[in-house]
Amino acid sequence: MQLNKKMRIDEAKKYVADKLHVTPMDLSDPYTMRLLREELDIGTITGVPGVAKGIAAKARIAQLLDIEINCVEQFKKKTGLHY
Repeated sequence: MQLNKKMRIDEAKKYVADKLHVTPMDLSDPYTMRLLREELDIGTITGVPGVAKGIAAKARIAQLLDIEINCVEQFKKKTGLHY
């Protein structure tokens, strides 16, 4: 968010927390974020069967945060897929 929308760190954390319906403090809680990542299917630090990985996880993140992620946009152009 700092690079994508030119936000300062506190503003970026609040934006992401609001989009994910958590508090900014929750963003640094590994247990809470692991559960949320599994629930939202946006990938986890360690692999979990059935949870999005790689470009699929990035595409879900871009959709949830209403941002463009360059590699996701390039993948869409190359494959003709839309997430």
